[in-house]
Amino acid sequence: MATDESGQSSARKEETHDEDSAISMLEVLQEQEELEADANAVLGDSDAINCTYVLGYVPRQALYACMTCNTSEPSGICLACSYECHDGHDLIELYTKRNFKCDCGNGKFKDLTCQLYERKSKYNVENRYNHNFRGIYCECDRPYPDPDDDVEDEMIQCIMCEDWYHGRHLGFDDLPDNNVGTEMVCRGCMSKHDFLWAYTVQSLETQKLTSGETSNSIDVASGGNDNAKASKATGGKHLPAKRKKVEQVDNASSPGKSCHLKELQKRKISDKDSAAFFADGWRSKLCTCTDCKNIYCDQGIEFLSDESDTVHAYEVRGKQKSTPTSQYDKGLQALSNMNRLQQVEVLHGFNDLKSELNEYLKKFAENKKVVREEDIREFFSTLEARKRQRKSSDEGMSYFCK
Repeated sequence: MATDESGQSSARKEETHDEDSAISMLEVLQEQEELEADANAVLGDSDAINCTYVLGYVPRQALYACMTCNTSEPSGICLACSYECHDGHDLIELYTKRNFKCDCGNGKFKDLTCQLYERKSKYNVENRYNHNFRGIYCECDRPYPDPDDDVEDEMIQCIMCEDWYHGRHLGFDDLPDNNVGTEMVCRGCMSKHDFLWAYTVQSLETQKLTSGETSNSIDVASGGNDNAKASKATGGKHLPAKRKKVEQVDNASSPGKSCHLKELQKRKISDKDSAAFFADGWRSKLCTCTDCKNIYCDQGIEFLSDESDTVHAYEVRGKQKSTPTSQYDKGLQALSNMNRLQQVEVLHGFNDLKSELNEYLKKFAENKKVVREEDIREFFSTLEARKRQRKSSDEGMSYFCK
């Protein structure tokens, strides 16, 4: 058996290479599954075939702004119209927005008629627009990605105004450690809706104004960062005294009882010049007394007490609409029926396919075009034609060699 200088056999090296290749194949499939999950999360609960105008002001949907058709007024188009009516246009992906009716082809568009639904009113008066519809974000009014900004920073969407903010522009020296899986309200919206400060302590210095209580008392119902610290300090369990206090506070929002918000407002927040992060499920803690419902109505934020309004709920609905069996599961099943050599050959073929597809999609990215189903079909048709041509050429060469 042949060996190299280290004494490792060539056969063993080949086996190791095969194992590495097989692992890489699994990694590729996992990456594909993650991409599918992301796509399903963002687009899965939006209609890709029919214009959503007929549905009225949709509670939440994926939206786009077309810079080619409309540069004078802000406007938004639904997913289906981005495919059918604005193919090849300069589109800005807006992620999701709430309570929006598709503008495609209405009075904001001078030379375009919606191909999916023509009978639209001139304007959708209840639509709300911000500078995102012009391709700029945050309080710094910069585009994303920003060619003049070399600082790596995450963008976080405010659940109130739905603008996107750089983490460094939220008013923190460092972002809270447990902001993943939470909802963020920017400091502008926290100032506008300042009653929200009563629902979170956000690791800021707080003080109870009621007599007989200490300054570091924590309200678990607030969902703030101090809540997590208290839980960690007690091994994941809250102290009985604090649990009793929470039950008393929660009961305050029951019919015939005092306002839950007024109880929480007995706190004094020492610093309000920042955004706020709220833990998952915090909306269920909002007071539902008549006075508080009037506050939500007067400030135009009735959606805040609707759990289905959250982006997380939207993404869950999108994932539930996806196909039951993912490409990852299908890939694993196919691989399990192959020997090691076949797995390596599949990996090489997949890498070739991935490389060609990346080159094909690169043109769409450079021209800021939306990739349609027809484009992908065309790609694979061309690929299949080249494959047949190579096969025919290989057969002719084999015959010639004989």
